[in-house]
Amino acid sequence: MAKLVVKDTTIRTLARNGIDYICITDIARQKNSVEPKDVVKNWMRVKNTLEYLGLWESLNNPDFNGVEFDPILREAGSNSFTMSPSRWIELTGAIGIINKLGRDGGTYAQRDIAFKFASWASVEFELYLVKEFQRLKEEEQKQLGWSAKRELSKINYRIHTDAIKHNLIPAEITKAQASIIYANEAYIDYLYPEMVNMLMCWR
Repeated sequence: MAKLVVKDTTIRTLARNGIDYICITDIARQKNSVEPKDVVKNWMRVKNTLEYLGLWESLNNPDFNGVEFDPILREAGSNSFTMSPSRWIELTGAIGIINKLGRDGGTYAQRDIAFKFASWASVEFELYLVKEFQRLKEEEQKQLGWSAKRELSKINYRIHTDAIKHNLIPAEITKAQASIIYANEAYIDYLYPEMVNMLMCWR
């Protein structure tokens, strides 16, 4: 998936196991451009956030560790409570949030979770983010549709030429003669529907 550009801010994305992820570290720069990691950690300290994350994992992750989640939720909101993406993943086996190291490093969240985070960081930014994400997905679907039609045309052409080869071309003719038969058949296949259309118009 391509990068999103929201209000002149580039938001990285990635796909893993069929799930779209959006970089919430990039979104966090709206609040703190110097230490966006701290913004993410502050969001994860909030009890409502953890309730949402726990519910999302329960619905989408069969390996979610609910036993470890319960004490986390009890502690959430207290002054001494801290939570980071890496700790959340380690304790609960979460898949809705992932930490990526290296060149494109940062914290990425499944799109629904990312929208939730964006809403917490800036309602205005969330609206622009959702709109841009939807536009990008529509473009991807159009591209997929075009590619599918192209592949279908190639398959149909191959079936057609194979049918001509096996049913209409005698084995003893030359390659040049076979080419003429191919061309004639292709022309007839094009001409016949046109003639039918013309006859229907005259009627």
